[in-house]
Amino acid sequence: MNSTAPLTGSHLRTYERIFQHPVSHNLEWHDVYALFRYIGQVVEEPNGNLKVTRNGQTIVLSPASTKDVAETEQLMGLRHFLERSETAQPETDGRATHWLLVIDHHEARLFRSEIHGAIPQMLLPHEADEFFRQAQNSQNLSRGKEKPDPNSFFGPVAKALEVAGPILVFGTGTGHSSEMEQFVAWAGVHHPELAKRIIGAVVVDEHHLTLDQLLAKAREFYANRQAPPA
Repeated sequence: MNSTAPLTGSHLRTYERIFQHPVSHNLEWHDVYALFRYIGQVVEEPNGNLKVTRNGQTIVLSPASTKDVAETEQLMGLRHFLERSETAQPETDGRATHWLLVIDHHEARLFRSEIHGAIPQMLLPHEADEFFRQAQNSQNLSRGKEKPDPNSFFGPVAKALEVAGPILVFGTGTGHSSEMEQFVAWAGVHHPELAKRIIGAVVVDEHHLTLDQLLAKAREFYANRQAPPA
């Protein structure tokens, strides 16, 4: 099948493990196959390979020799396939896209989701030496224990947000302790056009909220913003 329903339960957990940073070492092939059967069409070839097709994109998986996905190269292949095969947005100029940026001192997670039931996407670059490490759900950018020049942390975030669409930012703390406020201020100076698209900066307790709860808060924010006045 080519499911467009939001991922939940075990499928969502598997998706998150595929995009986890640092790399997950307990991602089982059994769970990967179950996820791919849910989101795409799977054909078993005579040689034992599994051919998975989703939204016109195809990946061929050789029979697993281990219980878990053991090779980083294999994991990156899964990530790239999921990214390539996401359903295209209805409007190519990106105006239908709603962004959620969750940022703190340790990482930035960027989600692209539509209000009406689309699976959230965690967008990650393909180059291993870029700051983002390979989230329709985790784009993680590690800042490390010591803060480098803000451009090295915020620059890749801004680049990923070049596609048009409103941006909602979630973060923790206030003032100098808030990476969210630091990013908004930095964007105002270095990327004023992007800064104009930031429609909200909301303090959340992200470490005590699940991914589903964060996304639900974002959808609620956008829905309330779009609702006509009473």
